[in-house]
Amino acid sequence: MGNNDNVNYSKELDRLIEKNRASGIRPKLMLHVCCAVCASYVIEYLHEDFDLHILYYNPNITMKEEYDYRKSELERYIKEAGYEKDVRMIECDYDPSYWLDKVEGLESEKEGGRRCSICFFERLLYTREKCDEYGCDYFATTLTISPLKNAKVINDIGRETGEKYLPTDFKKKEGYKRSIELSREYDLYRQNYCGCEFSKRQSQN
Repeated sequence: MGNNDNVNYSKELDRLIEKNRASGIRPKLMLHVCCAVCASYVIEYLHEDFDLHILYYNPNITMKEEYDYRKSELERYIKEAGYEKDVRMIECDYDPSYWLDKVEGLESEKEGGRRCSICFFERLLYTREKCDEYGCDYFATTLTISPLKNAKVINDIGRETGEKYLPTDFKKKEGYKRSIELSREYDLYRQNYCGCEFSKRQSQN
């Protein structure tokens, strides 16, 4: 994966997959997941070519009931879609106070601003740590499937967190459309805000 700002992340990922297939390689990937909706297509797309370790790490979701519900929906999707033997869920700590300390003073920032960049960095940094801990070849995130999130920003931040970061743009190739189809098929919970209490407040206003 290059550092060119104009790189087509989707095509680069496909090239890597084809290369690994030709070599008979199935790398271990630590995949950060934000919710079942975003994970649905990404798991479908990657599970045959990667040994997937699913990391639901989202301390930005400060409402515990919301955090637990999104997690349970992810677990339900993995089970009902038949991926239990293909993916491994990784347990992690839930500590929203840590995240709130990191974004203190940025509560009024608009979505996509500095608060979001810090949020991306903290979650990807933790994912990299888990990638190293479990001996994975790469780490990546489902965040790039959202049409509301800038894939370049996320991928630039991902590269900052570690050389094993795998740049992606899962919204390409109608990935977002497919995630909506799968959400309807499995009746997945689709939240109307990213996750933190500040994004919820902005969505309500």
